[in-house]
Amino acid sequence: MSDLHHTRIKVRGYHLDLYGHVNNARYLEFLEEARWGFTEDHGQLEYFAKAGLAFVIVNINIDYRRPAFMNEEILIETGMKKIGSRSAVIHQKVFLAGTQTVIAEADVTFVIYDPKKDAAVPMENELRTIFDALPRWPAA
Repeated sequence: MSDLHHTRIKVRGYHLDLYGHVNNARYLEFLEEARWGFTEDHGQLEYFAKAGLAFVIVNINIDYRRPAFMNEEILIETGMKKIGSRSAVIHQKVFLAGTQTVIAEADVTFVIYDPKKDAAVPMENELRTIFDALPRWPAA
């Protein structure tokens, strides 16, 4: 396994739509769950809470490759793709667990928001150091 963060989710009946496969909107929830695990394990959430800063998603692009069905297990790989001056991109790839079959993949762009300034903060100094230390996509 790579250094990327991994999240496993079993597809349940409430994830399905009228057609018997996972509804496209559910992938947003699956990807969010994986990002929470990623930031809990690597993202120093205490730093952001103490600094009064928040992660704010500003764009999500998802490519759907294959439907997922009830009782299948999916594996979501999560890692940093790009760190810019005021935003960053997390890349996530959803696999049918135990295979190389890609179900979906997404680029999630976020900013670190300072509510006191009502603005995104620059990705520099300690903040940049935190993000540079996170597992990177593609895995080495």
